[in-house]
Amino acid sequence: MPQVTDDFSVPHHVAIVMDGNGRWAKRRFLPRLVGHRQGVEVLRQVVRWAQDRGVRVLTVFAFSSENWRRPPDEVSGLMALVVKALGRYVPEMRDHGVRIHFPGQRATLAPEVQQALHLAEADTAHNDRLVLNICFNYGGRWDVVQAAQALVARGEPITEEGLARALALAHVPDPDLLIRTGGEQRLSNFLLWQAAYAELFFSDKWWPEFDAAEFDRALLAYAQRERRFGRISEQL
Repeated sequence: MPQVTDDFSVPHHVAIVMDGNGRWAKRRFLPRLVGHRQGVEVLRQVVRWAQDRGVRVLTVFAFSSENWRRPPDEVSGLMALVVKALGRYVPEMRDHGVRIHFPGQRATLAPEVQQALHLAEADTAHNDRLVLNICFNYGGRWDVVQAAQALVARGEPITEEGLARALALAHVPDPDLLIRTGGEQRLSNFLLWQAAYAELFFSDKWWPEFDAAEFDRALLAYAQRERRFGRISEQL
């Protein structure tokens, strides 16, 4: 099993597309919502692994703008699951120094979901050990559009710097490493602006089976990359 040691560079900000919950459940002849429940448990573990390894920001894709197209019973089940999970796990996150944010559109969410998100943010607002961004009803294209609209409304010019300050994740630096589970190799409208220079790691494991060894494998792959940001090796 690969291990992360002090000899390796740990990314400050890790982003994850948590893919494969439904396929994991289907393979086991279980309802898709069972896979989503198991995915919540894995996220809880990943938060702990990230803290143990020195990651300071963790951003996960929990519910995309496009996920409304899924069967209504799955969508309603997901909404109920997030409210229940927050009620169960926010005290634990708070006690472990995790600060929670929910980047995404809230106006279209049910009032009880909006309230659960607000309470989770308020309850962890003073923590600083790890920032956990749970992107909920989020899309990368929406994020860029809403940032541009905010600048226009304030009468500010649309520049790279201005857009960056108006994005939904302006409170954290851009991700260094973006992991996608489930075997797919695409961004799926996740952090389109912020991931411009992120290192990408694609895992064949479905999210409910993602474990510490696979997380470490992603961190080690990141540590072995040369991040040039447009320069050449000799300039680094």
